[in-house]
Amino acid sequence: MRAVVALGGNAMIAPDGTASPEAQRAAIAVAMGPVADLVAAGHDIVVTHGNGPQVGNLLVKNALAAQVVPPVPLDWCGAQTQGTIGFTILDELEAALAARGATRPVAALVSRTRVDADDPGFDRPTKPVGRYLPRDQAQVLVEHGERWEDRGSKGWRRVVASPEPLEVLETPTVLTLLAAGHVVIAAGGGGIPVVRQADGTLRGVEAVIDKDLTAALLATAVRADVLVIATDVEHVAVGWGTPHERALGAVSPEELERYAAQGEFASGSMGPKVEAALRFVRSGGARSVITDLHRIADALAGDSGAAGRVGTIIENPERER
Repeated sequence: MRAVVALGGNAMIAPDGTASPEAQRAAIAVAMGPVADLVAAGHDIVVTHGNGPQVGNLLVKNALAAQVVPPVPLDWCGAQTQGTIGFTILDELEAALAARGATRPVAALVSRTRVDADDPGFDRPTKPVGRYLPRDQAQVLVEHGERWEDRGSKGWRRVVASPEPLEVLETPTVLTLLAAGHVVIAAGGGGIPVVRQADGTLRGVEAVIDKDLTAALLATAVRADVLVIATDVEHVAVGWGTPHERALGAVSPEELERYAAQGEFASGSMGPKVEAALRFVRSGGARSVITDLHRIADALAGDSGAAGRVGTIIENPERER
């Protein structure tokens, strides 16, 4: 089975939010255990990951140093975090595979995701990034061309575009590596956002692409059977936080779309995960799974009968399991 596993950025930091290099490496080591179980079971795996906390740290450094050196643009922040997180995942996944007696090569790619230069998100940036700053500090960054908004008593916060992902440009490389037997780490943080210019060349842009939507796009492009969105809860729930809260197990695309239309899933948390899961299935994928990181091996263990009982499962009715 071929699966794309999308890890949240918070899986890369300590539970208390500590983001020191040591804490990040320790968190990634824990996260790689379940991934290594999938690889050891014989599955072909592509790993994608979030980078929100890590990019947030770089933006703080931008703010602190803005009067000394020019701020690093967001596409550069994405590239830097892909490199750092990618090589750390590579190290820890290799170690986890060795501990299981599995021998599979691992490769980490710096990956670009093409977006439309005319995406309406560029005209109306709404995605908040980084920390709140007082007006005087935000003004320094505004003078460097960034867009900041006054958020009242909390201070000022930067807002950027969040365009639709159209194409993961390194897909052919991912397919080549998979064919050669590699586990591949790609499209971290949704991919480095790039647009194609009139002369056919590509350039990076200031934007944040939703990592789960890119994961769905990549999973379709590499002809994955399953998209696994690993999070910190075992199931998607409706009526969340109310006395009527109910976990969703196996659910049809139509039912899940109905819940989404009713506003059951918050746009800043579960909403994009649900949308990504639906997109993959609607694009021909066999199955999407949203579940806790530590249950992903169980969720894919179809032969053991666990699949369908672990996590929220969205199956393509037009494809046989």
